[in-house]
Amino acid sequence: MASELDLAPIGNCSVSALIDRNARFVWACVPRVDGDPAFCALLNGEDAARGSSDGSWAIDVEDVASTAQSYERNTAILRTTVRDKAGGVLEIIDFCPRFQRHNRVYRPLAFARILKPIVGAPRIRMRLRPAANWGARLAERTFGSNHIRFLTAGETLRLSTTGPVSLIGEEAAFRVERDLVFFLGPDEPFVGDLRETVLSMYENTRAYWQNWVRTLATPLEWQEAVIRAAIALKLCVNEETGAIVAALTTSVPEAAGTGRNWDYRFCWIRDAYYTMQALNRLGAADMLEGYLSFLRNIIDMTKGGRIQPVYGVGLQPVVDERIVETLSGYRGMGPVRAGNQAHQQEQNDVYGQIVLASVQAFHDMRLLREPSEDDFRALETVGDRAYALYAKPDAGLWEFRERAAAHTYSALMCWAACDRLSNAAERLGLEERRAFWRGRADEIRAAIEDKAWNDQLKCFASTLHGEGVDASLLQLVDTRFLPQDEPRFLATLAVVEKHLLRGSQMLRYAHEDDFGYPKTAFNFCTFWYIEALARVGRREEARRLFEEMLARRTRAGLLSEDADFETGEPWGNYPQTYSLAGLINCAVLLSNPWSTVR
Repeated sequence: MASELDLAPIGNCSVSALIDRNARFVWACVPRVDGDPAFCALLNGEDAARGSSDGSWAIDVEDVASTAQSYERNTAILRTTVRDKAGGVLEIIDFCPRFQRHNRVYRPLAFARILKPIVGAPRIRMRLRPAANWGARLAERTFGSNHIRFLTAGETLRLSTTGPVSLIGEEAAFRVERDLVFFLGPDEPFVGDLRETVLSMYENTRAYWQNWVRTLATPLEWQEAVIRAAIALKLCVNEETGAIVAALTTSVPEAAGTGRNWDYRFCWIRDAYYTMQALNRLGAADMLEGYLSFLRNIIDMTKGGRIQPVYGVGLQPVVDERIVETLSGYRGMGPVRAGNQAHQQEQNDVYGQIVLASVQAFHDMRLLREPSEDDFRALETVGDRAYALYAKPDAGLWEFRERAAAHTYSALMCWAACDRLSNAAERLGLEERRAFWRGRADEIRAAIEDKAWNDQLKCFASTLHGEGVDASLLQLVDTRFLPQDEPRFLATLAVVEKHLLRGSQMLRYAHEDDFGYPKTAFNFCTFWYIEALARVGRREEARRLFEEMLARRTRAGLLSEDADFETGEPWGNYPQTYSLAGLINCAVLLSNPWSTVR
């Protein structure tokens, strides 16, 4: 179907777009990722399957024979090569400008396209149809001599081009006899030579991405997969605020017809922590600094009180959830949701994830901003909340909407908050605070060991005094709560395998929830399982499963949130930061060292 998830993202940490195999923009929001989707064909349901171009930007080559698509090496620049039946070849280059200019990063609300006739003069028909108000109508247009203005809901956009404006506006066919450039951006006159400026933007953007990739400490093996995942994670960042969104899309269902359709275009504290954990393992200090600024703002805003599990990209505390009636959904599978109710939930693990992400600053001498004792004191207020809430019922990391329990994972993360605060205090030479936080960590540890262990199951349970398991128990080792050879962890791993493994893929949990039983595997949990196998000495098995996961990536080298047990078909929002973080973590853990080839 036309609306499948075999999509390639472009972006510049300000805006982003998803492009299908035919070089059609099918998803992009303005003025930023959590805005109105000017390009919304991904969620146009049956209209998308029939090839409707409403809410998309299509370049239709006449008499297409074949299409090939790939990223330029180590960049977020997409290149699509289209061959027609007469032997003509057209190259389409798509990117969002990003580079250093005037001692700051230039990352406008803009999408750039370059058309290059490689062989012959292929005939094309351009259909540029941005929508407004969540697909309710096409954007109104006005025309200038070299531009078209589109009055979308989020921002008025202007297409500046060296192509024939009248033919583009009429969606008439024309020959591409020379290089053409298209710049869809702010409603401002384009200053300077359009062609030369866009070509210069292309060169500078390519240099930016390739130089950024050079700073990454990649593992020896699976470098291409890791680099592509790292670039995609960076595209999920809003550089202005430091927010990291969970995915670029909303409402792609976790499984067919389940109603598990959620808006992931916001910053979850948990997801962002795991994203930073993966990027830290690659040495991406620039990403860490931006996200730490985001967290410091949240700590200031909440003043020692409740911290939400999710915030808007602009630090908005309210991201009210509503049903969008004007879009029928991915493959017609509604509902389409805007906003996310999770901001109202109690998820006590977030206090641990804030501390886990933040304490690195007290140990990392690369960072431009040196943390102070005042930063530590502010972080202690987060630790106070962790200590107060570690055994309290919450919605948990799986965000159950109709039930609450004292989740082991939440307690584990609250323990990690106290443990890491003790370490940070020691680093700062604050002996009294070190002992204070060590005492609290020891108290929580004792409670987890006593209340989460189930003698009947002979393993840790997913809730305190509980009787079931979930995949989050695999984090007992990653958080350093238990050593990898600890008998209780080995026993827990065995029970998790027995109850949650489906073939080679892992469920989050197997019990019924608010929407029924899970029908797809959760990719991040499969990666947690692969990590656990490697840590307990089952390395070859872990490598085999990791290769299977790599084979499930889209043609763009990316993953969504979920996968079908049988076919591996991607489901859930895309590209999913959880899944890509898991890919990076496993590659770093499983790769042979560089010393084997030096």
